[in-house]
Amino acid sequence: MEDTLNVYHREYDPSRPMVCLDEASKQLVKEVRNVIPASPGQPEIIDYEYERNGTGNLFMVCEPLVGRRDVLVTERRTAMDYAHVVKHMVDVMYPDAEKIVLVQDNLNTHKPASLYEAFPPQEARRLIDKLEIHYTPKHGSWLNMAEIELGALGRQCLDRRIPDFPTLQSEVAAWKQQRNAEKVVINWQFTTADARVKLKRLYPVLEPVK
Repeated sequence: MEDTLNVYHREYDPSRPMVCLDEASKQLVKEVRNVIPASPGQPEIIDYEYERNGTGNLFMVCEPLVGRRDVLVTERRTAMDYAHVVKHMVDVMYPDAEKIVLVQDNLNTHKPASLYEAFPPQEARRLIDKLEIHYTPKHGSWLNMAEIELGALGRQCLDRRIPDFPTLQSEVAAWKQQRNAEKVVINWQFTTADARVKLKRLYPVLEPVK
């Protein structure tokens, strides 16, 4: 935990951008009856019945200090998908970075080994060498600021029925474009000192030396 908090309070360095990565799924739901649009004195009417239409996966990559984020919408959430998100981050989002300081959780696919599953060894090694990886602790995914962005995406864009994968892609792209234009940053306030007081129960109890 303290490792992640210390990373969050480093001075901004454009050559070593601090980036948070997380992912979430979105259930795709089709209407089975036409929606009755709103009219004066009458709200929109949506039938409670629906048809499941698969799921989409959202990889959130955000740089909270500068208000930049990208959201990659995929059909699956495999190690291969994760590896291609990392490659996009290294080669498209931050091609000139000396090192990308990456904060992510301990999901079993979020490992350097996933890059070796997706790419030849020399390419996997090239990508790994561009990363300085910091993992949030087990049951501590709330420390990942990408979760905040996923929450905003859910509330502002996806809190309704999304019928299919192309619609999910287009809606997420529009949200991302607007939020990046507004340069919405995350002002993280929780510090290591706060953790030692408020989360004291998580620290080991040391017996005095006799």
